[in-house]
Amino acid sequence: MENVIKAGIFGVCIGDALGVPVEFRSREQLKRSPVSKMRALGTHRQPAGTWSDDGSLTLCLADGLGNEYNLEDIALKFLQWYNAEIWTPHGRVFDIGIATSQAIHRISKGVSPTLCGGTSEFDNGNGSLMRILPLLFYIKDFPIEKRFEITKDVSSITHGHIRSVLACFIYLELGLEILKGKDKWEAYKKMQETVRNFLDQNPICSQNEMDKFHRILELKVGEYDVSPLHKLQEEEISSSGYVLHSLEASLWCFLNSESYSEAVLKAVNLGEDTDTTGAITGGIAGIYYGFENIPEEWVAELVRKDDIENLCSKLENKLMK
Repeated sequence: MENVIKAGIFGVCIGDALGVPVEFRSREQLKRSPVSKMRALGTHRQPAGTWSDDGSLTLCLADGLGNEYNLEDIALKFLQWYNAEIWTPHGRVFDIGIATSQAIHRISKGVSPTLCGGTSEFDNGNGSLMRILPLLFYIKDFPIEKRFEITKDVSSITHGHIRSVLACFIYLELGLEILKGKDKWEAYKKMQETVRNFLDQNPICSQNEMDKFHRILELKVGEYDVSPLHKLQEEEISSSGYVLHSLEASLWCFLNSESYSEAVLKAVNLGEDTDTTGAITGGIAGIYYGFENIPEEWVAELVRKDDIENLCSKLENKLMK
């Protein structure tokens, strides 16, 4: 378990760090000057190997899960990060989404964690999806109903709309099938089947909300069949900060690549929300390809890599008890 935890968490942080220097760059700009290695400076003027809020909140969640599962404790860790007390790369916070910032403000006022995330349709940024990967290692042996409820609760600390929750749930269900040793295509098909069946049997959202995920789940819309996500052309994939775009882009990159490095570079070079697309892709690609297949030079350049490795060991020790 330790190597897969390490692969997933390092996978997120490295994907994030590759994207930080080019966040907000357009796809056209990155075609002219594509990312191929760790870079310094750029958008946020940070040293090479620096991760952003994606990595920080992933590490906060992993840290919380290394104790007893407790939503208040996880929420407190998010607040401590916001105050630059834990899990910053260089002692300060330099990147945070609006919805996450608003949710953490509610945490600071003592609001119950599951009520802190926004629940309107306009609260569907990618801020819970980007950090959700460590939860996989905690929920993997639970029945699907419990997996969904815990995913909903942890997402809702910052993002409580069902669309954000479903995006996290789909991502973790794919991760679960990968943990079972399936190849990526078998894992993806099984995830689609599992999620479709769960949604059919549990009225947790409207049909309209389910249809938002038609390209991922290959749901028929009206009389029309949907092209499989992996067969779409790059120009049909968006890489904004909208949670549905982020999930589609990350799965598209993962399915259309043959290695960790190819997947995350493809993700980052889509442009726009480069760090988050890189982080989400990096998490799933990390657990699929394994830590040993993440380029050594990227691991070596990652800021606070020893602290991250110690955290992975802490989480593994807790979950193996």
